[in-house]
Amino acid sequence: MANSKRTLFLKRRLRVRNKLRKSNAGKLRLSVHRSGKNISAQLIDDVQGKTLAAASSLEKDLGVVGKNNVEAAGKVGSLLAERAKAAGVEECYFDRGGFLFHGKVKALADAAREGGLKF
Repeated sequence: MANSKRTLFLKRRLRVRNKLRKSNAGKLRLSVHRSGKNISAQLIDDVQGKTLAAASSLEKDLGVVGKNNVEAAGKVGSLLAERAKAAGVEECYFDRGGFLFHGKVKALADAAREGGLKF
């Protein structure tokens, strides 16, 4: 029986997240979500269950509302790194979810690294 794209995505997301949890216990998680029209990222403390910083292409001050391209992902990544520094966060681990580390997800990660986050 053929698996649907959604089923494969969910399996890949669980596999990635479980492997990362085992090796990075106690660290903050940089979670990325990419839809057809937008991209967003959050810094999450799984121990306390709180989001410390977040950024999205839906924010009007970025000037990329409704765009989901590499440029928008870079702006979101740099804004997230800026907000993470303001929250006192320098180190985390990158949770790409079920998305491949290529294109927009990679651009967001590179911009966050340039902004000062270490992962």
